[in-house]
Amino acid sequence: MQITRQADYAVRAVLHLARNGDQRVATNVIADEQHIPPSFLAKIVSQLSIAGLLHTSRGARGGVTLAREPKEITLLEVIEAIDGPIQLNECVGENGTCSFDDNCPLRPVWRDAHEDLVRRLKGTNFAEMMRKESFSM
Repeated sequence: MQITRQADYAVRAVLHLARNGDQRVATNVIADEQHIPPSFLAKIVSQLSIAGLLHTSRGARGGVTLAREPKEITLLEVIEAIDGPIQLNECVGENGTCSFDDNCPLRPVWRDAHEDLVRRLKGTNFAEMMRKESFSM
């Protein structure tokens, strides 16, 4: 499993906004500072806005802000807003399908790894990432 480039860009954009607090940031500034193609960022901002993670405003004083506090936005939310639900293997999804059903010795391994990953991403918020960032500098 690999997070898509679009989800990676979305995470970087949200982190950029978290660093700026309540201040509106123009999308061209985010694109430039985070090395994200502007047309790609426009699509990402739209998806994050629809998911309720960002507020957007147009015009000369327009820009983008977080819809909630950084501590209330998880890495899982951002990734799933872009890529959809995380699924390590088709057998561990909500409608898990496996021709071996419960007799497969791999299913518990995939299920545990899936649950660990989801728990870790859900337990990581953007305020926490900024705190870790300030300690590493």
